[in-house]
Amino acid sequence: MRGALGSAWVRAPLAIALTCGLLPAPARAADVEAGRRQAAAVCATCHGLDGNSTNPRAPSLASQAAFYIHWQLIFFRDKRRVDAEMSPFAMGLTDDQMADLAAYYTAQTPAPPPAGPRDPDKIAAGRAAAERYHCGSCHTPTFAGQQYVPRLAGLSYDYVLRQLRAFKAQQRAELDGTMTASVQPLTEQDIENLAQYIATVLRKD
Repeated sequence: MRGALGSAWVRAPLAIALTCGLLPAPARAADVEAGRRQAAAVCATCHGLDGNSTNPRAPSLASQAAFYIHWQLIFFRDKRRVDAEMSPFAMGLTDDQMADLAAYYTAQTPAPPPAGPRDPDKIAAGRAAAERYHCGSCHTPTFAGQQYVPRLAGLSYDYVLRQLRAFKAQQRAELDGTMTASVQPLTEQDIENLAQYIATVLRKD
């Protein structure tokens, strides 16, 4: 059932957000070059110049959905998500600057994540868990993400593990509560397995 309704799960929060004015409408078209300059000046240290992070604790943003990036910046700016490095940076961003950054990062080409643990049994179990819990119905079968649903392909094991644990503990802000609800049935072993599997999606070795 969840798989069949996947597109509806994605469309509904987007429509609500736009209808209710929760996401500010940009005053102009996003400027990719302005986003590149901002990224190079501030963001590259953690997220990589082209959005491909080599720091396993910082997410890669290359090819991430622009809508998702914009929302996360709003969450950081409004202190719904709190991070010692991101929060101070986001607090100074205008809506146009957020749109520019989102446009720049979504246009970049994703690369494989930093190497993490590679336990074949856990990876296989993670693949089975992703199918069992219909992760692809929202994140797409290739984990490329869509609209407000984040891209998972290219994210590191460490980052995915921390985010799944945060959702499980109901400590991670999100648009509609879908992920918080979805991870509640997961055991700690499921979370470990999923993190190992997701971190291998783009890897070729």
